[in-house]
Amino acid sequence: MIFTETAVAGAYAIDLERFEDDRGFFARAWGALDFDARGLASRLAHISLSVNREAGTLRGMHYQTAPCSEVKIVRCTRGAIYDVAVDLRRESPTYLKWTAAELSARNQRMLYVPEGCAHGFLTLEDDSEMLYLITAEYSPSHARGVRWNDPAFGIQWPANVRIINERDRGYADYRP
Repeated sequence: MIFTETAVAGAYAIDLERFEDDRGFFARAWGALDFDARGLASRLAHISLSVNREAGTLRGMHYQTAPCSEVKIVRCTRGAIYDVAVDLRRESPTYLKWTAAELSARNQRMLYVPEGCAHGFLTLEDDSEMLYLITAEYSPSHARGVRWNDPAFGIQWPANVRIINERDRGYADYRP
């Protein structure tokens, strides 16, 4: 795997290191030792799947508070999405900054979203599917969110949001 730092401290774009021949290719898509060697979380609590029927669907921006903070490692297994992480860690040098990556079935890229960052995505194609590797169990009492278009972050989305649920649309302005 090839780990590339992003504009948010501790967030990484992860690309497959392919070993190709006339049959196709082989690549490791997960390795606890690879994550441990970089000081990244490697213990998984669960794996989740998100299926999104239409392009223009926005999910996010979600996170969990301590003691249930979570790392998310996300990958698009069908279609394409614009994936975003916003740094909400007050002590971080990249506090309130965001990073984004296009994740698709074609590029097979993953995004490592560290604890304390809000995460969300916008689907770029119909029938997009996301796979989440998550380090903490979901705790409804620790679940939080920030608004996808909050001016405190200034996220530049590449397409119009057409579908969003009421909860994600209704988060209040972020107050640092």
